[in-house]
Amino acid sequence: QVQLVESGGGLVQTGGSLRLSCAASGLTFRAYTMGWFRQAPGKEREFVAAISGSGGNTYYADSVKGRFTISRDNAKNTVYLLQNSLKPEETAVYYCAARPRWSNPTYGDEYPYWGQGTQVTVSS
Repeated sequence: QVQLVESGGGLVQTGGSLRLSCAASGLTFRAYTMGWFRQAPGKEREFVAAISGSGGNTYYADSVKGRFTISRDNAKNTVYLLQNSLKPEETAVYYCAARPRWSNPTYGDEYPYWGQGTQVTVSS
């Protein structure tokens, strides 16, 4: 049974930083591309970042390039999202997700496994 458990969300001021974590179990972690997505109230889910199983490839949404960094520790079965210079419009529930392929990592529908999400609130 695959489980993805996010943590690290919270309340931060504009310009602040957070590091989200996602601990995975029940899958061969190093074989899975891991992605971060977010969904704000009343909005559709959107892709944030993805990292390949080896960690050698990463991909970011244009809106977060240069501010967010995705990384993974395959020894700990954990993926991270370091968020810097946060903006109020980035207030959302952040989800991690896992898929067995790297290609087209932005497509949420191609991720079979999802966590429950962690709330990030950026105050202005």
